[in-house]
Amino acid sequence: MATRERRAAIVEDDKVVELLIERSIENRIVGNVYKGRVVNVLPGMQAAFVDIGRDKNAFLYRDDLLSFQKLSVSDEEKKKKNISELVKKGEELLVQVTKEGFGTKGPRLSGVVSFPGKFVVYMPNGNYIGVSRKIRSEEERERLRILGEELIEKDEGLIIRTVCEGATHEEIDEDIRILRGFWEETWKEKKDEKPPALIHQDTGLIERIIRDFSLDLVADIYIDNFRDYKRLVDLLGPERKEKLHFYQGKENIFSAFTIDKDLDKALKRQVWLKNGAYLMIDQTEALTVIDVNTGKFIGKNDLQDTIKRTNIEAAKEIARQLRLRDISGIIIIDFIDMKAEKDQVQVLNFFKNALENDRTKTNVLGITGLGLVEMTRKKIRQNLQDSLSKVCPTCKGKGSVLSNEAQAYRVERLLWEYRGMDNEALVLELPPHIATVLRGKKDEHLKRLEEALHFQILLFENRELAEEQYEIPFMGSVPEAKKKLERLMKEH
Repeated sequence: MATRERRAAIVEDDKVVELLIERSIENRIVGNVYKGRVVNVLPGMQAAFVDIGRDKNAFLYRDDLLSFQKLSVSDEEKKKKNISELVKKGEELLVQVTKEGFGTKGPRLSGVVSFPGKFVVYMPNGNYIGVSRKIRSEEERERLRILGEELIEKDEGLIIRTVCEGATHEEIDEDIRILRGFWEETWKEKKDEKPPALIHQDTGLIERIIRDFSLDLVADIYIDNFRDYKRLVDLLGPERKEKLHFYQGKENIFSAFTIDKDLDKALKRQVWLKNGAYLMIDQTEALTVIDVNTGKFIGKNDLQDTIKRTNIEAAKEIARQLRLRDISGIIIIDFIDMKAEKDQVQVLNFFKNALENDRTKTNVLGITGLGLVEMTRKKIRQNLQDSLSKVCPTCKGKGSVLSNEAQAYRVERLLWEYRGMDNEALVLELPPHIATVLRGKKDEHLKRLEEALHFQILLFENRELAEEQYEIPFMGSVPEAKKKLERLMKEH
């Protein structure tokens, strides 16, 4: 769909497990490479602030900088190094963004520039070879490590991905050569840029999906934008074309596949399980707390069996919700108390197995003395709640509603369902702050939308409407629609 927001959903076992959102190139920052300038060095924090040309200065920790400097030093020697010995105010640095800025914090940087390919993550100055821990065979890990050493040049580094298991010398070599050529060409073109300067913009949504997912494991891909469909055909090649399906239905594709329902649920605090139990998910700035409750589930056997079965069902759903909501940082899970230690171990092992499909790094620390499960999940980008919602002006932060942008994109998707209709125009009634986003600068986006949909859109900005309220009170000819708009404005 040709709206400004692009979305992709990953579905496993008929359930949405991940949502990828892309709104604009300007907001896409993770993975970007910049030539930055150090504006401040803080020895007490062992960090440096770097100007990369964004609203907020980014920060770079000492340990990330050490890898960039390619210092062959032991861990003990690293601890003795102060960041003020490694970098000076005013110095130019080549850096890559690893995390978005959150709240008052700027983006986080790494001195290790890396580019993911199909088989490897290529680091032009990494000086390091790593093999995915998910490759269990020590013999295969050693084969790939030796192969990597043979293929790299000078100070290059590699991280050999899980998909490399069983890959041939030729396949890996081709992947490295493509990535090496890409970086050499990029750096040759941009190396003389004065900081702060963007050296490389990370790839778009379609390319990232191809890069990050093993398409041999994907059964079907449905897409509703013909240009992106053609792009995917070119990227995948004829042998995988049968997996691609161009969706041409009038109904929004996420609605047609009931994905929007899952997303609406993902913004709610309470999550019901199939057996009648439920989860309560509370996200705060410091940590996320998930509480498991038996709810309507009373079981058929003894109490402890009911508790164990509820916890196992909850563990599966919690793993899915962490991915879907992209919850990160410290996470505390309060499973229902289990008296038997063997039951605790069984539930914990089930939960760890359920997390295996999570592409984001997780670390389950175990069960505390209070019976709580402690874990962490790596923070890379805004979670789903922060991305799609804003602080409610009525409740002053105690709850949330969809953000202005998300509401405007929802209205856009509604309008697209009317494309090709017989009527010349429609009147759209919505709150003023949503109308502002829908119009765009100097009404440019509204005009583009009208051209794409082939009908005129007359906006009635009703200040009396509550958040997330909008409707189409009239459709017909342009003169009739204008008269309807005039009557509505007089009435209000």
